[in-house]
Amino acid sequence: MSTSTMQKDQNAVITHYNFAREVVDKFAVEQADKTAIVWVDESGHEETVSFSTLSLESQRLASALQAQGVKRGDTVIILMGRQLEWWYTMTACLRMGLVASPGTTQLSEKDIAYRLEATGATCLIAESGQAEKLRAVKSSSPQLKHIITVGEHNCEGMLDYHELLRNAQADFPAVDTESSEDALCYFTSGTTGYPKMCIHNHIYAKAHTTTGKYWLDLGDDDLHWNLSDTGWAKAAWSSYFAPWLRGAAIFVHHSPGFNPEQSLAMFSRYNITTFCAAPTVYRMFVQCELSNINFGKLRHCVGAGEPLNAEVIDVWKKASGITIRDGYGQTESVILCGNTPQMTPKPGSMGKPIPGIDLAVIDDDGNRLPANQEGDIAVNVSPKPPLGLFKEYKGLPEKTAACFRNGWYITGDRATVDEEGFFWFVSRADDVILSSGYRIGPFEVESALLEHASVIESAVTSSPDSERGEVVKAFIVVAEGVEANDELKQQLQQHVKSVTAPYKYPRKIEFVKQLPKTVSGKIRRVELREKEWSNAG
Repeated sequence: MSTSTMQKDQNAVITHYNFAREVVDKFAVEQADKTAIVWVDESGHEETVSFSTLSLESQRLASALQAQGVKRGDTVIILMGRQLEWWYTMTACLRMGLVASPGTTQLSEKDIAYRLEATGATCLIAESGQAEKLRAVKSSSPQLKHIITVGEHNCEGMLDYHELLRNAQADFPAVDTESSEDALCYFTSGTTGYPKMCIHNHIYAKAHTTTGKYWLDLGDDDLHWNLSDTGWAKAAWSSYFAPWLRGAAIFVHHSPGFNPEQSLAMFSRYNITTFCAAPTVYRMFVQCELSNINFGKLRHCVGAGEPLNAEVIDVWKKASGITIRDGYGQTESVILCGNTPQMTPKPGSMGKPIPGIDLAVIDDDGNRLPANQEGDIAVNVSPKPPLGLFKEYKGLPEKTAACFRNGWYITGDRATVDEEGFFWFVSRADDVILSSGYRIGPFEVESALLEHASVIESAVTSSPDSERGEVVKAFIVVAEGVEANDELKQQLQQHVKSVTAPYKYPRKIEFVKQLPKTVSGKIRRVELREKEWSNAG
């Protein structure tokens, strides 16, 4: 498909769309036995799920939820790992016209309570290992009618997923949802305040056609493996919408942690053809002995979440024969820019804009900047936004409006474009930290630290790290009489892990007598960040 044809397709008016109907049910009718998921757990138990099974299981869940009073427009929070029930639940939510709000199982009790209050969710579906946290937040969320748990543990006062479905009928056709109707709610961290609710509508699903076609390079016979946590928007990209839009099957390895050697063995064992992971995963892979690895039918690899080192790309290419192709997009979008198979990539570059996306580096007045001049990465939204751009930050009209300037959507990232049109990432325009593919807002970590009696002030910023790209570093002023030592560092790290998601804790802590501030008293994180990175060379 040519760029102009793709742009026409993107701009076509589609008034109603439901992914469960248009993709899942269509395959179930036309190719009932076609594989949708190849799933394996830590013990080696394997299951192959057809589109027919996926359709029927999601219909049974939809019937069960409807019987419990869950209705179109309600928000359902989903806290599961890579259980098969995650895919059934996502499909059921889309089928019913619910708003699915996936989250990582690392969320703390406080995080969950915040999400329940912010979304007004009436239903929460989670793996049973979350039961203790869920029980604690249930009493403070009066609008929450049902908690449904998946797993073998008996969770008193909560509904059991499989018991709920025992007599449910698979007779729930997809609702004829409007394209503009809310479908997904992802929480995304910012510089200030708690995470924002990023809302996507139903047509967002179809927009991932470009993600699957141009970046993931998927076709009807592919088996695609994405290592992203199910709680992140990247799972919507590569573990859900894009592969099925292209007729590809999804590979899932459900394990409690990540083992690089074990993961490398999966490529040949299951004939995986395409692979997507955060740069941290590739950095861990290249530390293994790759010379004896059988890569099987693997033909295409992509990386996303943060820039990937050229050195890692080179080592992986020598071992596997495959170039890792960097791609760029956001929670707020589909793929915007990437190193596609149709081009010769430049190692370390973000690639070029995807067909249908007018991406540019602009100045403060919205003017396109000349080659090699740093500016804001922006998407042209005039006369109207491309498919796949988020609908709003729910309840925050000012922050939604602040993302748009002079006919452009401002991504919040900085870059340059070279003479050949390749984009080169420079930095975040704000203080958000990108670590191992996780997006971490400094405010959340600072707030957690300030809950500890030993902390008077704190400032959180990024710090360079060879494996994770960057990590969270906290600069801390302690209370009078408190001894600033290694023992206190460990106490503070454990404290942050206990009050917020563990991935947010500061891996580095430096005690200081005072923090740099503006004349109005605002902490200058940028000064700390620049010093931290310049000291590291």
